Amino acid sequence: MLRTIRLLIAYDGSGYHGWQRQRQGETTIQEELETRLSALCQQQITLHGAGRTDAGVHALGMVAHFHTASAIPLAAFTKGLNSLLPPDIRILGAEEAPPNFHSRFSAVGKTYRYSFFTGPVQLPGNRCYQAHYPGLFDPKLLEPALAVLVGTHDFSSFERSGSRDKEATDGRGAVRTLTRISCVPVLGRPDHWSIRFTGDGFLRQMVRILTGTLIEIGQGKRQPDEIAAILAAKNRAAAGPTAPACGLLLEEIHYHPQIFCPPSPCSKPAAP
Repeated sequence: MLRTIRLLIAYDGSGYHGWQRQRQGETTIQEELETRLSALCQQQITLHGAGRTDAGVHALGMVAHFHTASAIPLAAFTKGLNSLLPPDIRILGAEEAPPNFHSRFSAVGKTYRYSFFTGPVQLPGNRCYQAHYPGLFDPKLLEPALAVLVGTHDFSSFERSGSRDKEATDGRGAVRTLTRISCVPVLGRPDHWSIRFTGDGFLRQMVRILTGTLIEIGQGKRQPDEIAAILAAKNRAAAGPTAPACGLLLEEIHYHPQIFCPPSPCSKPAAP
């Protein structure tokens, strides 16, 4: 009898060519996990992730599932699998899931966090985990832009060029709904910043292009009221630059409450 196993995964993406297995043979997160899982289960394992992350992007709450006929205990998919994996990939939780569970198609939303530093000199140890944008930055300038971005829009202007078939008639195209965006200082420091995006889905490099555009607004290089015109243009050239991959973290995958999923380490407990 096949079991469906759901994993909660954290990884440092600095040394990988993204999540998805590559035909060219570059090392990826999926490849590392499938290789170790196949050895552990003694069968070929195909891992299905809740999404893809690009090269250099990190994750704290990636969810993935696989099917196996192995009867090994769940503990083997946490402690045992971690003993086989490189130290920059860790399994934070493993659960038996219903047969119809799918990490990607059962998800109802995602939260990404982008970290950046605006001071003049960045510490070397931070270079892989936050982008460097030296100069003045005023988060209050972002408020009108964030108010416009929250909601349902066609985000074509914030999508990597050539990443999707624009002529396709199926699916929802570039329409996505952002339910929350916030920009706050990290640990109260005025030069360490974090922008968090929660939505029902994201286009290729959408978070990084949104971030690059918002940082330009916060630094006074763009006007806050430009966002509406950028959305209306439906043209990648209208938006700002793509922020570096190093600052991006997939924080959490969201599911309906009835679909139990191990909480992300950054999730807040429900109110009593």
